[in-house]
Amino acid sequence: MIVDANIYWFDEKIFHDEAYAERFLAEIPRLYQTEGRMVQLEDGRKQIVIERPVGYANVNYVEGDYILENILADMDEAGIAVGILKLPCYHEWLSLELCKKFNDGMAEFVRQSNGRLRGLGVVPPRDSQAVKAEIDRCLDELGFTGLQMIAHYGDHYLDDEQFADFFSYVNEKALTVYIHHNPVPVDFSQLYEYNNVRRSYGRNVDQGTAVMRELFSGFFDKYPHIKFVHSMLGGGFFAFKNLILPKKATKAEGVQRFQTDNNNVAKHLEENLFFEMSHAQPWGKEQLECAVKVLGADHIIYGSSYPVRSEWLTDGPDFVKQLDISSEAKELILEGNAKRLYHIKD
Repeated sequence: MIVDANIYWFDEKIFHDEAYAERFLAEIPRLYQTEGRMVQLEDGRKQIVIERPVGYANVNYVEGDYILENILADMDEAGIAVGILKLPCYHEWLSLELCKKFNDGMAEFVRQSNGRLRGLGVVPPRDSQAVKAEIDRCLDELGFTGLQMIAHYGDHYLDDEQFADFFSYVNEKALTVYIHHNPVPVDFSQLYEYNNVRRSYGRNVDQGTAVMRELFSGFFDKYPHIKFVHSMLGGGFFAFKNLILPKKATKAEGVQRFQTDNNNVAKHLEENLFFEMSHAQPWGKEQLECAVKVLGADHIIYGSSYPVRSEWLTDGPDFVKQLDISSEAKELILEGNAKRLYHIKD
């Protein structure tokens, strides 16, 4: 029962409803050097392009990429039993009203899939009775199995105190929350000029920054019942794990330059943080095997970022299967971890 824990969903109605499209585009936060527009491709399809900074495309939503029959056909080709739907980047700025509209649209999409797809609710991270009511509706009425958020909102990562009351409620619910990367990190002034640096490395910088702030801010001391699943393997967090958790010096040092009392950090890394790969093939065999060795197979989840590249879904599970790791590790990555965290039953 392979689970693809990262299939993107966008409401295709936006391409055909002018008022809906205008409302969606109007909420894009130009205050944060972000712009969006609808354009037409040479083949006649429409595309929404999100730029950050203005003039540099970072996200593309293309008409026809989010058709249920096509998604299910590609899942069948890959041998994927269940897919979990995610919003790609735009939940950073959605109002509660648009969140409700997207939740309703995703729920209907899930219903039409006959059990093949699952959804995660989206709300703005505000402390209000209306937001809490929408969280409850997503869980109790729409059948979603968790929430989805973005690594930072505006200039603020999730450990910022302004989100404290919101996360207190999420903690009460003991929810799994998928944390998607933003198009670029908060500080992107040296990252935006080159396309692959901006669109690939920039997303990893954003996730790595988010993960480390959560670990060292005491976020999970305050909210111990929340589990975060970060995209992009937490920005390649496996490469930095040992570096940011140094052991105590073996010889006496006159100046202590690093925090070495990291028991709580290690505890929360074990209990509260998990990492979705956001497509297997681009990481490569050696990097994925290293990630499994450092993070543990019980903390890594397969996801394809479909439909960014369809082969990341259709060929992704086979790529994981050829890794030089145990069969038990492959089962956890392709199935067990997602089923446990998102409460998916056979």
